[in-house]
Amino acid sequence: MSVGATGESMLLWLLSGVAAALALLAVIRVGRLARRLQRMSQSYWELRYEHDQLRSRVERPAAAEPHEDLRETSPPASTFVPLSSIRR
Repeated sequence: MSVGATGESMLLWLLSGVAAALALLAVIRVGRLARRLQRMSQSYWELRYEHDQLRSRVERPAAAEPHEDLRETSPPASTFVPLSSIRR
């Protein structure tokens, strides 16, 4: 084997090592980006849910709530009866 062939072989191994290291760094970065995307997606859906909840509260018409005088005169729809009074 000549000296030139050994140098070329060493260069190929060096380039292969650099390529493997770059591939490993790329895989690590993709994993980090995937986790970041997952967190951002979760935050997006949480904020969208909160936004819809707040919007429904704002859009709820004031007429849907009964007036104070109707609340006092209308009888309750059901009353609480404890189980201990039914057993006796």
